[in-house]
Amino acid sequence: MAISLWENQTTIVEFVLRGFSSVRQLNIFLFMIFLVFYMLTVSGNILIVLLVLVSYHLHTPMYFFLVNLSFLEIWYTSNIVPKMLLIVIAEQKTISVAGCLTQFYFFGSLAATECLLLAVMSYDRYLAICQPLHYPILMTGPLCTRLAASSWLCCFFLTAITMVLLSQLTFCGPNEIDHFFCDFTPLVHLSCMDTSLTETIAYATSSAVTLVPFLLIMASYSCILVAILRIPSGTGRQKAFSTCSSHLTVVTLFYGTLIGTYLMPSANSSQLLHKGFSLLYTILTPMFNPIIYSLRNKDIHETLKKCLSKKSAFLR
Repeated sequence: MAISLWENQTTIVEFVLRGFSSVRQLNIFLFMIFLVFYMLTVSGNILIVLLVLVSYHLHTPMYFFLVNLSFLEIWYTSNIVPKMLLIVIAEQKTISVAGCLTQFYFFGSLAATECLLLAVMSYDRYLAICQPLHYPILMTGPLCTRLAASSWLCCFFLTAITMVLLSQLTFCGPNEIDHFFCDFTPLVHLSCMDTSLTETIAYATSSAVTLVPFLLIMASYSCILVAILRIPSGTGRQKAFSTCSSHLTVVTLFYGTLIGTYLMPSANSSQLLHKGFSLLYTILTPMFNPIIYSLRNKDIHETLKKCLSKKSAFLR
């Protein structure tokens, strides 16, 4: 086998992603389903970004972070789904070592960034509900920018550490990955070197960017719950809860699928089940996020109606 750019580390120049099934009819069905989900995901998140950008009254911290989340979801799903569609319909199952590591890098970085952004959004909701009088002073534009930028930069840097360690591994064969994208665990299992250091550092960094934000989210919502219960009127409690219900739903969906995938004992579960959970957070969660925020957000509804009415008037 020819040696590539990775000749000092590996004798394998490509991996084979096994995907889901070898049955042609089933693959055609899966292709249609995944393609529809991908189109809905991209169009839904683009719509959220455009609505916030064109509407001045949506230029608030909450919607600034929502734009960051929607922008992230577009690239998050685009990093995985197009290649997965080729695997399913065209049976182009091979991916270069460099391409596989690159896909993992962006997958890990974007997933970690989403964890931090969800924590930042929970902090924003905490200030809005628990510190309403000080909220405009505390959550300023520059602070929002710093929080969002820090989330992106921190996660891309931490994942780069794991990426460098992975690139130093030697892959001697076999080269088949029983998955539909390049995840960390299947990759290290294919290495013929000692991967204990790589795994330790990877688990440490991944824990830092998943568990710590999760604990911050739980702490924020504990304070929010206490504050809501102290509101005397039922209408006031309902209004306060409605401002964070969409975010809480997204957090539950994202962390629920993440925990179900990575905390599930591998010895007691099939790889097919792992693929199913992986589909939830790589395809379904990014698709549901704009739907959740659209269905449960009056500001988004009103902005969308105004944009549609303006378009109708223009066409006339």
